[in-house]
Amino acid sequence: MRPARPDEITVLVAIDDDACTLFDEVGRDVNLPPEHASFMLAEHARWRETLEAGRIVMAVNANDEPVGFAALSFVDGQPYLQQVSVRRSWMRRGLGRALVDDAIRRAPGALWLTTYADIVWNQPLYERLGFSRVDEASCGPEMRRLLDEERRALPCPEQRVVMVRQSEH
Repeated sequence: MRPARPDEITVLVAIDDDACTLFDEVGRDVNLPPEHASFMLAEHARWRETLEAGRIVMAVNANDEPVGFAALSFVDGQPYLQQVSVRRSWMRRGLGRALVDDAIRRAPGALWLTTYADIVWNQPLYERLGFSRVDEASCGPEMRRLLDEERRALPCPEQRVVMVRQSEH
């Protein structure tokens, strides 16, 4: 693993696009229609900001080619796991877990995220990694706003949830 380089935003998008094809296998089309293009543009802008702040870690192969990444930002002043994506051809090798574990180590205090409750590699995976679901009434205003944005743009909005992992320190 290594820090992402400032010029790798297109690599991040390509990795995430590849990883998202997995959703098709569970009948969840995450290719957003044109009316939700602003959501994707805003997400990519957040990734760019996180990249420039040096808070994205890349999983790379032996040739230093990125095959996965984790983006760590802040929401309501708390560490927030913005995105974890691994190329399909590199899945099921422990890279996603290694990226989440790295984010946990880098996050002071609690680590928050949003995810799907009903997809096996989302909420159930994060539960195995020590995260627990949070009632949205317990979330700060930025987290509630982010969850609302996701629910307006992404399919199956009722399945979008917030989770947190409390620090063991």
